[in-house]
Amino acid sequence: MSKHLPKTEKKSNKVLKASASKPVAARPSSSKRLQISKGLVKQKPISVSKLSPLSIYRASQFERIEIIRRGVPATTLNDIVRQMDVSKDSLYVTLRLPASTMDRKIRQNETLSSEHTERLLGLERLIGQVEVMLIESGHNEQFDASRWVGAWLERPLPALGGSKPADYMDTIEGQEFISKLLAQTQSGAYG
Repeated sequence: MSKHLPKTEKKSNKVLKASASKPVAARPSSSKRLQISKGLVKQKPISVSKLSPLSIYRASQFERIEIIRRGVPATTLNDIVRQMDVSKDSLYVTLRLPASTMDRKIRQNETLSSEHTERLLGLERLIGQVEVMLIESGHNEQFDASRWVGAWLERPLPALGGSKPADYMDTIEGQEFISKLLAQTQSGAYG
């Protein structure tokens, strides 16, 4: 059959055969991905309160993805409210979490969905980023990064056209934007 193909098609067939025989390590097969997903669903959720914001900030993307897939206990929301010294309603609005659903999940000791866990981790990463900024600046005094972030999120900023950073914390893109803004503030770009 290959005798009748033009030379260019013969070459491309050889390339296809050669590449088909090489294993691709970058992405698991769909059946392997399915097994991984099923395995993660059965694992226990990880409490963010057991992981510090600094450890979440320094964790690899793979580690954070695993936490997001497992979910965190809804009771973690109570811990974050205490750490940041904000109201639960304020946290729910900032992360756009449905209050009645969150309160029910807390009462029933359920796990947050991946989407809600991801938003919560983004907030914890921001707190970890502030802690790293303090460490890098040589700040030795006691400083409560969680409380500082809780207050800072509610301040209207000129760099945001008078909007508050909290207005952007309900999406991953928004959280990344606020993280970059915070880094620029440290470098003096918005001094």
